Amino acid sequence: MSPADLRERVDKALHEFLQRAVAPLAGISEDLAPFGAVTEAFVMDGGKRLRPAFCYWGHRGAGGPDSDALVRAAASLELLQACALVHDDVIDSSDTRRGAPAVHRRFAAIHRSEGWRGDPEAFGSAAAILLGDLALIWADTLFAESGIAVEALQHAFPIWDSMRVEVMCGQYLDVVEQARGGGSVERALRVARYKSAKYTVERPLHLGAALAGAHGELLTALSEFGLPIGEAFQLRDDVLGVYGDPAETGKPAGDDLREGKRTVLVAFALEGGSEAQRETLRRLLGDPALDDDGVTILRDVIAATGAPERVERLIDERYESAQRALESPLLDPTAADALRELAAAATRRAH
Repeated sequence: MSPADLRERVDKALHEFLQRAVAPLAGISEDLAPFGAVTEAFVMDGGKRLRPAFCYWGHRGAGGPDSDALVRAAASLELLQACALVHDDVIDSSDTRRGAPAVHRRFAAIHRSEGWRGDPEAFGSAAAILLGDLALIWADTLFAESGIAVEALQHAFPIWDSMRVEVMCGQYLDVVEQARGGGSVERALRVARYKSAKYTVERPLHLGAALAGAHGELLTALSEFGLPIGEAFQLRDDVLGVYGDPAETGKPAGDDLREGKRTVLVAFALEGGSEAQRETLRRLLGDPALDDDGVTILRDVIAATGAPERVERLIDERYESAQRALESPLLDPTAADALRELAAAATRRAH
């Protein structure tokens, strides 16, 4: 199956589920109309659908068959992703996501247009947090009601639970690292692993494989592919967050610099820079009022430390390690080929 065909099936599963899930909100109150509409629009508006794809091919790699139930179970990961993104944008005070206003900004705009009392930004943040919570609940619902046999679901639930715990822990570690001011490559890599790598690639692979009854050696083989690719995916994200084209990334140029994200890229720059370069990084990084000239200065300083090249080497090393892991005889060859394609899409991307 082509990536485009799988994306289309995932989108169809999400659309059908959201139509059923959003409808009852009107019975509670007509005030919930924008709540449901924003949720549906955010989930359906773009997204690479990588997590469902890794889940699907983890299942096929374990010898499991294709089915609409499998696609629905895999699609539930997009609702978990929606929760993580909406909350992440609140935490970072991001203005945009995927080239559109972030969810908390959308609700702040509703507050202003209605002329309500209080702080529009506080209302927007509160509404976005609740929307993220609702997406998390609906992720559970879609996964449990996917049509997968109960026995298979029971086998997969421990992985589902571990994945959700790990991503929340990764989010917290990210907040801690920003509060500390960063500087540790080891800590930044740990954040990348738990905030993104495990929940983007490794756990979706495990989840799909577990739904096919896999355990033990096969899950280990999937980890040997999934963890390095997941880390390479996040490292690529770090580079794009500083040097990416806004038309491709959907976020303003330099947004990660204004938010002060303490990524591996920044950690390398702090580690390898001169005292003057480190002082510039500490002074400008995380300034929400940073203008285009400030963004250019930070980009140039980071580049001058050699940090981008060091990150690119890490990406290449992890990509090659993952490719070797796909040679495992435990993996279905068709699935291994699909995973090779996904690995390239995750790490050789422009957005």
